Amino acid sequence: MQSAPIINAFKRVLGESNIAVGQRQTEHYRKGWRSGEGEALAVLFPHTLMQYWEALKVCVEYNCIIIMQAAKTGLTEGSTPSGEDYDRPVVVINTLAMDDIVLLNKGKQVLSFPGATLFKLEKVLKPLGRAPHSVIGSSCLGASIVGGVANNSGGALVKRGPAYTELSLFAHVDQNGELTLVNHLGIDLGETPEEIIGNLSSGNYPTTLPATEKKASASDYVHIVRDVNADTPGRFNADPTRLYEASGCAGKIAVFAVRLDTFEVPKKEQTFYIGTNDAAVLTRIRREILSQFDNVPEVGEYLHREMFDIADIYGKDTILSIQRLGTDSLPKMFALKGRVDGVLNKLPLLPPYFSDRVMQFGSKFFPDQIPQSLRTFRNKYEHHLILKMSDGGIEEAKALLSKLFTQEQLDGGYIECSDEEAAKAFLLRFAAAGAAVRYQTLHHKQVGDILALDIALRRNDEFWVEKLPAHIAMHVEKPLYYGHFFCHVFHQDYILKKGSDAKKVKADMLALLDSRGAKYPAEHNVGHLYEAEDTLQQFYRELDPTNTFNPGIGKMEKHKRNCSCCV
Repeated sequence: MQSAPIINAFKRVLGESNIAVGQRQTEHYRKGWRSGEGEALAVLFPHTLMQYWEALKVCVEYNCIIIMQAAKTGLTEGSTPSGEDYDRPVVVINTLAMDDIVLLNKGKQVLSFPGATLFKLEKVLKPLGRAPHSVIGSSCLGASIVGGVANNSGGALVKRGPAYTELSLFAHVDQNGELTLVNHLGIDLGETPEEIIGNLSSGNYPTTLPATEKKASASDYVHIVRDVNADTPGRFNADPTRLYEASGCAGKIAVFAVRLDTFEVPKKEQTFYIGTNDAAVLTRIRREILSQFDNVPEVGEYLHREMFDIADIYGKDTILSIQRLGTDSLPKMFALKGRVDGVLNKLPLLPPYFSDRVMQFGSKFFPDQIPQSLRTFRNKYEHHLILKMSDGGIEEAKALLSKLFTQEQLDGGYIECSDEEAAKAFLLRFAAAGAAVRYQTLHHKQVGDILALDIALRRNDEFWVEKLPAHIAMHVEKPLYYGHFFCHVFHQDYILKKGSDAKKVKADMLALLDSRGAKYPAEHNVGHLYEAEDTLQQFYRELDPTNTFNPGIGKMEKHKRNCSCCV
């Protein structure tokens, strides 16, 4: 098919300035945050929901593949093209410009457009004393609200579980090849797509709404995570109880809006920084808090000492950027960096990854960002836990920690953090994933690939510290561990040795995880890196019977499906 008619059609509905074509102009949007890339005819940047709808109509008219993309913070290549073996032209639609957030029911719920970020939601809710379902990403920063819902992202908040809603407005291509708009927001917006989109865009609907039986959050998660004796993980990407239209869709539909619950901000919070050389101590803390406390933690983040060091050195510029610019600016910064890298990497006189080298070098001239108290704990202890309690849970935690470390004199200790210590501890944790990538990038001549896994262990698994068998350990230069400790969801990044076969190591690693009853990925969609389980494959086919959206994810077929009998 000739590309000119398609591009001209996009120009008519979006305007030339909202379309990127060509290898250089589209490169950033065709590459995954950590890995993966592919070809695309164009990248589209609709600024209104009506432009979004019209762009989708053009895609369907010209039989294009549609890849939905927001902040592009996923780790599994699920929001970018993958390879060059598609059977139709590929179009990427970036939704970040459509970032409205509407307060419903006096802020007890929100309506989010497809490009709104978690950071923006935090700012909107702060004056109301409310908080969102999640906070800045545990692996990436600047994540979008809809992206979290679409990927079953769990995040760091222990009480709230994966991002989930049964209330959404979305477009899909039905089994007859027709583009259809489905309004399941629980808000009367009209009948036709044009009426629905027009009323939603103009705010022509009530913002005080009656209660609905449909869920706007994973309201049952506290009960699930408290069951520390269960022989299954508490949350993972393919959990069939969390697959519902936009929730878990992984870009197999085009989401226009989601309706989500918000949460009352605690009256008081206290962060504790806990260190120990005995992992069993942290196991006991987790089990006692979840099974015996009246109050579940707000946050409980684990960091191994090796990961502390990598984040400290190679995440320093990220920490500085967040402190000075905020996370809402980071997606634009990453996009700019991607475009700069696209140019610089083609210049033969410059070393590869020049911008990373410049940022890493520049960070050395800024003062140490880690408080001395945390650095002392780094020197003393291998295992680190950042525990945030609220209201009545604060005294419960103080009593438990005093009992363990003062009365029973278990190995370790804790700090009742000041506001600065708490802020820096969490920034260190949130910079971890990007720091692992930076380390591998700058040492690519000495080390091999980076293998990134996010896994959900069984809730009753007391042996969460991994002991790699010799046939895997021999290929690993640096194992880096961090994650959501109370949910038993861990991010495990392995810097491999030079020359090691990453695909073989990954296969061996996944076999080991299978033998432990773990689930993976835990909070990023399967993307192009994992095979989707049968129930997840069926869910994708029901959402997208013609395989128009994001084909090939979950190791599924990339070709078009033409009839309902293929579902």
